[in-house]
Amino acid sequence: MNKLYTSPAAPAKIKSLPKEFLRESLLVWYRTQGRKLPWRETQDPYAIWVSEIMLQQTQVKTVLPYYRRWLDRFPSLTDLAQAELESVLKVWEGLGYYARARHLHRAAQIIEQDYGGAFPQTLEAALKLPGIGRSTAGGILSSAFHLPVPILDGNVKRVLARLIALPVPPQKALPELWIVSETLLPPQAPKEWNQALMDLGALVCVRRRPLCGDCPWSAVCLAYAQGSQHQLPQTMTKAPLPHKRIGVAVIVKENQQFLVDRRPPQGLLGGLWEFPGGKIEAGETVADCIRREIREELALEIEVGEELIVIDHAYTHFRVTLYVYLCGYLGGEPQALACEEVRWVNLEELATLPFPAANQKIIDALRRRWSQETRTAPGLSA
Repeated sequence: MNKLYTSPAAPAKIKSLPKEFLRESLLVWYRTQGRKLPWRETQDPYAIWVSEIMLQQTQVKTVLPYYRRWLDRFPSLTDLAQAELESVLKVWEGLGYYARARHLHRAAQIIEQDYGGAFPQTLEAALKLPGIGRSTAGGILSSAFHLPVPILDGNVKRVLARLIALPVPPQKALPELWIVSETLLPPQAPKEWNQALMDLGALVCVRRRPLCGDCPWSAVCLAYAQGSQHQLPQTMTKAPLPHKRIGVAVIVKENQQFLVDRRPPQGLLGGLWEFPGGKIEAGETVADCIRREIREELALEIEVGEELIVIDHAYTHFRVTLYVYLCGYLGGEPQALACEEVRWVNLEELATLPFPAANQKIIDALRRRWSQETRTAPGLSA
């Protein structure tokens, strides 16, 4: 069986899997053990689509409150399409991977314009929408329209890799895993099947300490038969995360207003607001970095005061340390030289803007440091 993934005959061998047993046993298990989730109680393609995007790289328990809040604020595709991006990002704030929110917003506008507000019902059309890959499209089309389209998310990759004792990391065998997923999919029950596969991975065939005694597939699972379920799926070797040191300026006016800027709409944190700053160069002090960055990006001269907070934060592909300093405003008109927009705001207004998670910690520190009665920024010369 290990030769399955190096042999030209792989598709034919995959089709020899005991499909009927696998289908029947999993669906019987799912009907009593499957999760009750709000997006499974609706046939609204929009609500299902929102859930699928939110669930990309995010656990169900984290998604649930965001999903409810999103539908309260944008109950229909039209509501989302007509909303300002800033309000969309604010509702998404804290969920991470902000490109997902931008893609939802843009895709809603495309669907309004090109499809009359109705989510397209073909795989080809769905894949053309921003933020929708093959597995996400399968989840939407099978759940909303009962179309026999397979999925291959993280849970499903793990389940299928153990089922066939995949001898390489899933990322090196995606074509074969897609064939397995498509082969096992029962055309008459695609919605239930895809949901069952995800639940099997989430509840039983978990990453560590899989509950093989509760698994409906244990009788035919090759990893279980070989005793290798704890070693599979194999993982790719990861390089150490790059570390960036960032100097951040909290620039304060005497009337207790803070300068923030909005990032360009593309990129990791596109469209979000932040306190200005930038990367600390080799041999550069934090204070020198902050003065340089504010001069280059905003054309302002400032006085760097005392340290407010140091924040360590990890993203998917790198981690950062933010050295945040209170800074006095010495004059000049802020210019958006490296951002979309610059704005002076007070503490109350900060709460209305969408910020990255790390910047939220800066806002929390400001709230602790500043009372409503304070008129002079601590740590700065009067």
